[in-house]
This record gives sequence, C-alpha cells and structure tokens, in this order.
Amino acid sequence: VQLQACGGGLVQPGGSLRLSCTSADISLADYGTGWFRQVPGQERNGIACLSTGGHKLYAPSLDGRFTISRDKAKNTVFLEMNSLKPEDTAIYYCTKDSDWGKVVTGKADAWGQGTLVTVSS
Repeated sequence: VQLQACGGGLVQPGGSLRLSCTSADISLADYGTGWFRQVPGQERNGIACLSTGGHKLYAPSLDGRFTISRDKAKNTVFLEMNSLKPEDTAIYYCTKDSDWGKVVTGKADAWGQGTLVTVSS
C-alpha cells in the first residue's frame, strides 16, 4: 500500500497550508488515518488522527490551529493548517491502519513519503 502526501512548501508565519494524503491502492475511508511530523534529528510526533467513524484526535499543543478531514469521493485525507508558526516547520507524514490504536500511537503499517513544511519569513 502506498500513500502519497503533498501540499507542503514555504509559508510565512501566520499563513496557512493544506496538506493532502491520497492512495491509489485503497479506500482511505476504510481505515484510521493520521498526520505526524518530524524535525530531522528528533522523534516523529502525532498531529491529528481521524477514525473511520469520524472521530478526531489532535495534539494538545496545536491550540486548535489544525483540522483533519476526509473527502471520501476524492479518496483524500486533508490537514488544514492555519496560523502557522516557525516551530511547525517539519516533514509531515500521513499514515493509515485498520487498528485505531496503531494509528494514534504512530505504529501504523503504512506511511507516505512525507512533505516538507517550512514556516519562515
């Protein structure tokens, strides 16, 4: 199974970006999905997760700035990021698993290739 993440780029502090995660192999709506991020040299941390039933979990540190959503018709999971800060700079990965616990704990069986988000003036 391959996941493709895209939408990263360079944005100024306070700006917004929307990341997308798609798959040509599976229907993402049939799996729990999530977004994680990693700064080189640091561990990968969970950002947002979305269950098959629509339940959402977010990292508390986000203060409501990010929103995870799914478009079933487009087979895409989105991460809408607003009020971006320099500390949001990282490589963002999407993931999926049929086991919700594995999605939430970052132990899922499939990961996208990552998309770089750089927040800088």
